Amino acid sequence: MTTDNQFPTPGSDSFTDVTGRLARAEAWLAQDPDPETRAELSALLEHVRTGDVAASADLTDRFDTRLAFGTAGLRGSLGAGPNRMNRVLVAQAAAGLAAYLVEHATSSTAPSVVIGYDGRKNSDVFAHDSAEIMAGAGVNVTLLPRLLPTPVLAFSVRHLGTSAGVMVTASHNPPLDNGYKVYLGGQDNGAQIIGPSDIQIAAHIAHIAETITVAQLPRGQYATADESVIEAYVRAAVRVIPNGGISSKPGLSVAPPTIVYTAMHGVGWETLSAVWRTAGFEQPAVVPEQVEPDAAFPTVAFPNPEEAGAMDLAFARAREVGADLIIANDPDADRFAVAIPDATEPAGFRRLSGNDVGLMLGWRAARAAADAAGESGAGGTLACSIVSSPGLERIAHQYGLEFRATLTGFKWISRTPGLIFGFEEALGYLVNPDTVTDKDGISASLAFTALATELGAAGKTVADHLDELTARFGAFASTQISLRVSELARIDEIMTRLRDAPPDAVGGIRVQQIDDFSQGFGALPPTNMLRIVLESNARIMVRPSGTEPKLKAYIDASEETGTVAQRRSAANALVATLAAGLSTLLE
Repeated sequence: MTTDNQFPTPGSDSFTDVTGRLARAEAWLAQDPDPETRAELSALLEHVRTGDVAASADLTDRFDTRLAFGTAGLRGSLGAGPNRMNRVLVAQAAAGLAAYLVEHATSSTAPSVVIGYDGRKNSDVFAHDSAEIMAGAGVNVTLLPRLLPTPVLAFSVRHLGTSAGVMVTASHNPPLDNGYKVYLGGQDNGAQIIGPSDIQIAAHIAHIAETITVAQLPRGQYATADESVIEAYVRAAVRVIPNGGISSKPGLSVAPPTIVYTAMHGVGWETLSAVWRTAGFEQPAVVPEQVEPDAAFPTVAFPNPEEAGAMDLAFARAREVGADLIIANDPDADRFAVAIPDATEPAGFRRLSGNDVGLMLGWRAARAAADAAGESGAGGTLACSIVSSPGLERIAHQYGLEFRATLTGFKWISRTPGLIFGFEEALGYLVNPDTVTDKDGISASLAFTALATELGAAGKTVADHLDELTARFGAFASTQISLRVSELARIDEIMTRLRDAPPDAVGGIRVQQIDDFSQGFGALPPTNMLRIVLESNARIMVRPSGTEPKLKAYIDASEETGTVAQRRSAANALVATLAAGLSTLLE
């Protein structure tokens, strides 16, 4: 046993652990090309050798495991070591992905990849390293020309016909995170990876990490895309408005809504501005403090429109200009949020939930399908993640459309056969499945703004449209509980407890059944999730987050009887009761 200030005794198990860890760290340090992380690790090793317990724990966290490559790619905090995002880890990932692509290439065609990056710290460095390493491995590489949104990269995989795509981004994660998303072309049609591709790529990455240093990886020359790729994306995005632009819509004699836009310190503004201009919209009023990319995200605690306070500057700007609508992208612009005027709110505006927006856009897609089909009947499928509002299924059925609930993530939603619209409650929407096989916060925001403009021409507001949706399909209320943990084992403990000792009731509402998805459920593949079905048209979904150390619970309830106000009141009251009961249950 050691005291807080003693280095382990030679020959002890702890000594073996520490010396082995130090050896791994030294080997990592020797191949690290980044001066910043080299200095960080060197300083940490000095503290470990003096017996600093906190430093030793830090070293253990960094070197006793590594960031796992999965269907979400890689995502984690920046820093030195295999359990952080850094140039060594990314180089190994790039070489492993290249080996996978070479292995699966046909004999007549060299594999190819397009790489994009956002404005986070080191995104450009990771992208350029990946381009050189993958080119050195025999892959034809095209790098996008500058900081661009994730939807542009997702579009480019199909537009350029590449074997794969890589986007360096951590989306809406905290400022000191970064990530590495992988898309596949060919039969995957530009969608994010799913199994078994993730396992196969991870095996190649592990082999690279075990057998070769970063300095030994050959590097090659790559091409840089020109502006035509971005221009093609802009043209494709505008196609979400029938007839090619809002100015060509008949009967729109009123002024378009006054809009405030925030990029949340991300990369959305330049591309969205071009889309707006091409579509015939006036440019929105921007939140100046947040319009340019800034990796420090100085005005928000979390660069996520869902987080409390993240849209405060947008609310202030909207009050200043008298806005009818607020639109926010997350930092890589694959998500978007909407806020509308609401005099009952302290800020004067209310952010709509992802389910609210998803149901309105789903209704828009269903009506468009019906109008296009005429008397022959609408065709196509509406899809959403299984934790999103069940209201989309009701809309689909009323319009004679197919409906599919998928596992969370657009890697599943986008693969839905016959898809015409898909969404997930976490502010993700796929309105143009013919061109982008992923959520697209720019195209979706254009579709929603077109909807708001058409409503204005009819003398209605977005709030009026929500009332119409409730009157026709029922009230759908939802909320989410996120339990952030410092130790991932805590999540496993809670999930195990819910399985081993399932509740009979939540908040006094009787549980009818609990569905465990760990071994698969129906047509869905296995995933670590529970569905608690309750009386009174309510349900609770519980699962670990796929990108953050959180346990997430999604609560939904619906009501079809009474006036619009009565339906909403009943559904909201039931959700509140269940949220209070579930919070107690998860303690």
